Amino acid sequence: MPQMTGEALARALRQIRPEIPIIICTGFSHALTAEKAAALGIHAYLMKPLVSRELGLAIRQVLDHGHAYEGPLSPQAQFPGI
Repeated sequence: MPQMTGEALARALRQIRPEIPIIICTGFSHALTAEKAAALGIHAYLMKPLVSRELGLAIRQVLDHGHAYEGPLSPQAQFPGI
């Protein structure tokens, strides 16, 4: 995003709607680490290039449980029985 960092966008979204789930996808960031993202209340921090299954699992985890994605985990570890 040329006009705003993901961190700035997350902060702005939190001001508008504090409970909104946020997933950050980044290629590389000196400023925002997974630990800092978690401290900001960001629900998932994924590194590019993304695997679509990893993104899908992160979205499902955040929507179902409302907490940070702890992946990448195998689909079996994440969702027993599949």
